[in-house]
Amino acid sequence: MGYEILEEDCFYHIYNRGNNKEDLFKREENYYYFLKLMQKHLVPHFNVFAYVLMPNHFHLILQVACESSIAPQKLSNFFNAYSKAINKAFFRTGSLFQKPFQRKKINDENYLRNTIIYVHLNPQNHGFVDNFEKYKFSSFQIYKNEEQTFLCKGQTIELFDDLENFICCHRTFNNENFKDDFN
Repeated sequence: MGYEILEEDCFYHIYNRGNNKEDLFKREENYYYFLKLMQKHLVPHFNVFAYVLMPNHFHLILQVACESSIAPQKLSNFFNAYSKAINKAFFRTGSLFQKPFQRKKINDENYLRNTIIYVHLNPQNHGFVDNFEKYKFSSFQIYKNEEQTFLCKGQTIELFDDLENFICCHRTFNNENFKDDFN
């Protein structure tokens, strides 16, 4: 099977949803397992800038840090590992994800900033929470505290100048001005 090349050092918005709009995360521990697998499979090959995991879909902002030719296979291995675990745990068969992962190349810093914000606001925009800042399975939470993480916190905050502006930009973001086809 051939894979579309993901260019080294480039940023991508990676996203997907459950097959037939099924939930990808059926229990709370599934979210933690996905993050654990992400750290195991992706962190050696990608820089992770943002993520959000919602019951039936997810979004990741990644920078390719490995050879372009192996990047799609590393993502595929990650998604397959999660799919196999969920299928086994819930006695299910078949595809967990609707289709192969979707990707959108991020070509400039402004678009990168807007996409990070879009990802963090997604749970509120889809009605999972009233306030995106309180959503548990979003990297936004990690940016606001001092805990160790696999995220590229310093680089991300630098995109916004500082943490205060990072938070302010999220709170004042207007989704209507940021049209895209991520859903």
